[in-house]
Amino acid sequence: MKTLSIVFVVDAAQRGGVTTRDRLLACFVAVLWGVNFLAIHISLEHWPPLLLAAVRFVVMAVPALLFVPRPPVPLRWLLAYGVGFGTLQFVFLFVAMRIGMPTGLASLVLQASAPFTVLLGAVLLRERLTPRQGVGIGLAVLGLAAIAVARAQTAALLPVVLTLLGALGWAFGNLANRLALRDARGPVNPMSLVMWMAVVPPLPLLAASWLVEGPHAWGTAFAAAVTPAGVPGLLGLAYTVVLGTLVGSGVWTVLMRKHPAGVVAPYSLLVPVVGMAVAAAVLGERPSAVELVSAVVIVGGVLLGTPRPPATRTRPEEAVAVAVARP
Repeated sequence: MKTLSIVFVVDAAQRGGVTTRDRLLACFVAVLWGVNFLAIHISLEHWPPLLLAAVRFVVMAVPALLFVPRPPVPLRWLLAYGVGFGTLQFVFLFVAMRIGMPTGLASLVLQASAPFTVLLGAVLLRERLTPRQGVGIGLAVLGLAAIAVARAQTAALLPVVLTLLGALGWAFGNLANRLALRDARGPVNPMSLVMWMAVVPPLPLLAASWLVEGPHAWGTAFAAAVTPAGVPGLLGLAYTVVLGTLVGSGVWTVLMRKHPAGVVAPYSLLVPVVGMAVAAAVLGERPSAVELVSAVVIVGGVLLGTPRPPATRTRPEEAVAVAVARP
């Protein structure tokens, strides 16, 4: 899987005339996002999953409200983006990882958001699905099905299903993001859209956490966070917000402004490679042979299922907005 993904991204970089510096930056972002799953795993050992998701977005929402101008997009699409990407994705992903979804496998299965986005675009927005995309989606679904069958025979299937639901939430968020850009009343800064998306999830996540996890869990989590034993949880949360989201998204935005989306986007296929490698090295996770083969199939399917960029260069905000927000 690692070799296959590197071949994909290097080939894409050569076709797009990407400099060595930009290649290294793209790989750096992939590493940040891959390690982010380990940071989430560590955080979930100290925080209840719904409360963790809520706190993550509160930390992003406060500076957005205070310092970032609201992007000129319709409120309905901004809310839908926040509900899909911010709320549904992280509710399902964090709960899945809390109840046993392996960290490395989570970084892979969440890539199902790409074919889900293409399918939803075809069904809901009547976007044309090319034969190439159909083959790619079919491969990705085949790989995911193989993982599901293998997991069902050896472990609980529920975490895989929840992670897939998280990927579906991300896909709905992608569509809302695109509709927000389509109906924007002026130029949109992609990072401001991401920051204002973070304003949406805190209230529903806090309400869900209060109802499901209870106020006692809040008191325990916040009391433990200020003790030496709680430092790893705070560091994991800080990594997710600062390095995983702000730094990673910022560098990715710059790259997507400089190069066509189809040249930079394949580097995101390195994320599950890094995620699975880090999980194996740090947590001792060992994916089965079926999961490794399925991973190669899924990565290939995602690559095929990603639409090719048009011949003319798109506006920067159209190219980057869907790609800058990562788990």
